[in-house]
Amino acid sequence: MSYLSHLECSYCRSTFDAEKLHTVCPKCGKPLLARYDLEHAKRSLRKEDLIGREASLWRYRELLPVHNDRNIVTLGEGYTPLIHATRSGARLGMGNLFIKDEGLNPTGSFKARGLCMAISRAKELGVEEVVIPSAGNAAGAMSAYAARAGINAHVFMPSDVPLPFRMECAAYGADVHLIDGLITDCGREAHALAEKNGWFDVSTLKEPYRVEGKKTMGYELAEQFNWTLPDVVIYPTGGGTGLIGMWKAFAEMQELGWIDSDLPRMVSVQAEGCAPIPRALAAGDEFAAPWEGAHTVAAGLRVPQAIGDFLILRAIRESNGTAIAVSDDALISSQHAMAREEGIFACPEGGATLASLEALLDRGEITRDEKVVLFNTGTGLKYPHSS
Repeated sequence: MSYLSHLECSYCRSTFDAEKLHTVCPKCGKPLLARYDLEHAKRSLRKEDLIGREASLWRYRELLPVHNDRNIVTLGEGYTPLIHATRSGARLGMGNLFIKDEGLNPTGSFKARGLCMAISRAKELGVEEVVIPSAGNAAGAMSAYAARAGINAHVFMPSDVPLPFRMECAAYGADVHLIDGLITDCGREAHALAEKNGWFDVSTLKEPYRVEGKKTMGYELAEQFNWTLPDVVIYPTGGGTGLIGMWKAFAEMQELGWIDSDLPRMVSVQAEGCAPIPRALAAGDEFAAPWEGAHTVAAGLRVPQAIGDFLILRAIRESNGTAIAVSDDALISSQHAMAREEGIFACPEGGATLASLEALLDRGEITRDEKVVLFNTGTGLKYPHSS
């Protein structure tokens, strides 16, 4: 059912057996990516074959890494609505503004895409216990899918994470550890105990399969726009797996002959209190130096250093895109505007995309006649402190 062929290091290009359990590249420590036999897929799989399939991310079954259907762990994730934002668009003088609303996924965020894939593949490869450091949504998603799969889950979260996230993980039966510090501090604790106890680490890009779930956002965009793509995609970026995944999806679809060469400019949005990607892009750096004193009300953007920083920057540069930081005041104001104008109660990270659009319009980096997609990555219901 899957055309998965091997794993490839995203940096040194070393290849590895996909049927063995892997974390990062053992040679250079960078993320591994799943690769598929797209030549074979091109001969036997057509985009028209998707017609009538289930309205979930599993409609792209052959281009996902799970071999046996019985290992699929699903709660109906994916194929989220693409909303024509007519009222926000009218205010901004734009006729082609859209919002991809990931808040309607199971567990209320886009993290369901990545964690359903990571847990499904972990189950297929015999994993019995998993661990994750998270600012909230990823932990909830992992806990839910691990519960459904019968896999023990361990969660490491900053102690100041909003209460709904902690309650959610506990409800799913996860072992929750609260750490005084940032997600990077959680990551160190999680890694140490994973090494000690033999838990499998499903941190962002520390295993190859979360990005495979996230890439389906790119497949859905193409399909929902009748196999064309927008001019600009604006994406809130913490660990950046979604942006990296969509750029990977666009390359796969080009190789399959499903889309042409017109790809969107990718815009990475961060908060002014934690903006390593805009800083690195402006400096021309390949990697993003850690951000000191990270702070923002948008917990998902409070990632001082991303393991996939070079992949985020690569996608931005290859697409002629950009990276921008917005203030907490601006992203909260735009979160409220999205709710009032479009009926979408976005998370603060989703609000950041609308705030950045307004700034980029003012700068002339986006024109009002372009087709633009904003990604709301989760529901605002889990963020009582920002409502």
